[in-house]
Formats: sequence, structure tokens, C-alpha cells
Amino acid sequence: MSIVFKRNIVQSKNKLKHKSKVPHIVKYMGSKRELIDFLAESINEIYEGEPICDLFAGTSILSGALGHSTRIYSNDIQAYSAVFSKTYLGNFKWDEYPDLINTIVIKAQKHIDYVNNCYPDLKFDYNLQLDLNEFNVLEQRQQDLIYLDFEDVDYHLFIKNYSGTYWSYEQCLWIDAIRVVAEEYSNTPIYYPILSSLMFAMAYNAQSTGHYAQYRDANNVASMNDIIIYRCKEILPYFEKKLKELIEFTDKNTLKHVVTTLDYKDCLDELPRGTLVYADPPYTFVHYSRFYHALETLVKYDYPNLLFKGRYRTDRHQSPFCKRTEVVGAFEDLFERIRNKNSKLLLSYSNTGMISLEKILNIANKTLGANYIVSTKTVDYTHSTMGRSEDKSREVKEYLIIAKPL
Repeated sequence: MSIVFKRNIVQSKNKLKHKSKVPHIVKYMGSKRELIDFLAESINEIYEGEPICDLFAGTSILSGALGHSTRIYSNDIQAYSAVFSKTYLGNFKWDEYPDLINTIVIKAQKHIDYVNNCYPDLKFDYNLQLDLNEFNVLEQRQQDLIYLDFEDVDYHLFIKNYSGTYWSYEQCLWIDAIRVVAEEYSNTPIYYPILSSLMFAMAYNAQSTGHYAQYRDANNVASMNDIIIYRCKEILPYFEKKLKELIEFTDKNTLKHVVTTLDYKDCLDELPRGTLVYADPPYTFVHYSRFYHALETLVKYDYPNLLFKGRYRTDRHQSPFCKRTEVVGAFEDLFERIRNKNSKLLLSYSNTGMISLEKILNIANKTLGANYIVSTKTVDYTHSTMGRSEDKSREVKEYLIIAKPL
């Protein structure tokens, strides 16, 4: 990883200590996990003790890295991101839950036993020697559960809507079961690590490409055999592994962190003056809500209307940073609000983004005016595309635009 400095920056006397090894929770396109050292060092160059806002938090990795040493305002319009933030930033008293994982498993198993008793005929065995036609019939039988009411079961969102898609019926049954148990802890901080651990298990059991844009079909024996590998995985071991890891990573945290799910403009309007803002807006025309809608549905668990093969929510957020006709205005709004708050800004962007670095710098200098110094840094970076094709990752240049008031 090579870093090219475009302009010298005065080093701040204040130093934030960051954690480099933050437990990851989901597979995420454009995650800054591998850049956390670079970002923390860059923040330290202009940090002077003020709170830090992660404006487009995503996986909330910045909260995990810095949340123990400074006050964080973590924001993302997606509800699942708030769960990640509250996992990393929560104030936990784990000794009050000495046998938590085992307790969750026992309670989840009760839900599973109840569903199996209500619907004993819902059995789907992937361990049989299936030919391609038999496999696709098995998949279709599960997909057809979307037409079943499940009126005897209160928590049935995933078995009804997602069986035979990204997950098998059995995997969906465990997703619903753990979600049932999580709700019992909804008034406590540990609600969020439970949900985060479940999202981790979902990510590593899904037969899709790491996101939920669409699930794969078995068009030939090779794709069938690959899908079967994921169908035969179990949610529970992945859930237990991640929850144990998060328990070990998190601890007491009495800093007054703030977690919001606001549009970026509303978040900036509400921030205290002088907050240091890190902004990592979307780079491409593809909306993140198309990739991670299933996570949003898990967190909200609101039985939404789901459309098309991908089972998309109808209320998916559309970011102006992903639209060619709106992206310039979105950056203008961002820089204008930074100026109004007299805030420092670190802005991540890519050379594969919707607009060029030169264009962004022109907007920044025009909007921020003569009272700001604007500089840049560049780092070579391997960007994950979350695909299974030959384009699983892509070498890109990550720009860091730094704006500091005089």
C-alpha cells in the first residue's frame, strides 16, 4: 500500500489511539476495514480534541477503531448500520450475562421446536443425492412458502419470504429464532451485538455473492454443487463464534456517543459546531440499499412488501451520490454544511467514482471559500466488488480530501 501526499499538513499535538483489529461483522462492498490505519493517522493530523462524526458509517468500522478514545457521532440512513455502531460503541456489563450464548441457543431452539410442531411437513433435505431437476424442485418448494400465511407463528418473516432464496428454509428458521430471542434484550445494550452476530451468520451462510442483490440459480450441476455447500452450512456456529468475539472485544464505554439514522444533510445540520467530519459517500451508480436490503429487513423485522426475485423492500433509500444528475449538488450540499458548521472534513472517494477528483476539488474550493485549506492524499487500494467472477476485487486509487478551516 503506497501513500502519496499531495500537500504537507501540520501535525496536531492531540493524538487518538485507535484499534487496528476490529471484528468485522458483514461482507461489505467498499469497506474501509483495510484502510483504518491510514484513516486514523490522517485524522490525527488535524484532530484537536473535538468529537468525530462518521457521516456515512456503513459497517461502522471507524466507531470500532476510535470509539474507546473520543466521542463519536455515527450516522447512516440505513438502520442496520446503527446496529453495528451501537455494537462497537455500547457500554457493556457482560458479567451480568454469564451464560448468554447458551441461554440464547436454548430459547431459539424452543421457537424452532414450536414451528416444527406446527408445520411437520416442512422438511427440505440437501444431503440426498439430488440431480439438477430434483434440486431445483426442492428450491422451488421453499420459495413457494411465500404464499403460506404461517398464522400460528408470530416470528416467521424469513421462513416465509426468504426460504430457498439466499438461505434455505432451515437457515431461515434459525434466523427467525435468534431474532425472536434478540427481541427479549431490546431494552439492553446487548441487543445490538446479538443482531450483529446474526447478520454475520447470515452473510457467511448466504449462497449469494456476499451481498443480497440477487440469489443464484442452479443452471448447471457445477452451480448446484456450489449452492449446496452453502445450503448445508448452519447459522448457529457462525452466530456463536461472532458473539463470543464481540463480547471479548467490547467492554464498558462511558463516552456519550450519538448514533443516528438520518439523511446526511440532516445529520450535518444537527452536529455541534466544529465537529470533525469523516465522509465516505457512495462512489457508484449502484445503491447500497439494493445490496443490503435483507439486513435492513432483519433489523426492522417489519414484514415489508417485497418485490422481484431479489425480494427487495419497496422503501429502499436512493442516494443522490449514486445519481449522475444529482451527485454534483450532493457534494455542494455537503461542503456548504461543513462550512456552516466551521467543521474539519476528511472525505474519502475513489478514482472509479461518479465524478473526478478535480471536479470535487473545484466544488470544495468554490463552496468552502478562502477560509479553508483543502489538500489531498492518495492511497493505492484493493477494492472488493463482492463478486464471484474474475472481478472479485479491483485495484483503485482512494482519495482522501482534507478540508480545514483557517
